[in-house]
Amino acid sequence: MNPNTLWASVVWGAIGSGFAIYGKKQGKPVPMIGGLVMIGSTYFCESALTMSVIGVAVTAGIWWLTQRGVGDG
Repeated sequence: MNPNTLWASVVWGAIGSGFAIYGKKQGKPVPMIGGLVMIGSTYFCESALTMSVIGVAVTAGIWWLTQRGVGDG
């Protein structure tokens, strides 16, 4: 395993865990599902660049959806 891939996995996994925990505690499905997708991407991507692109895209998607009030209940 490449050290860059390992670090990217740790960083994006931690950010995804934060989103998932926040979403679960607040009862908001968008951050929770986005966090789980981000965690899952660390398992299935073999490149740090791919992981980072997916992480940035999911983070932007979470922000975009929450700004529009999707999933606020």
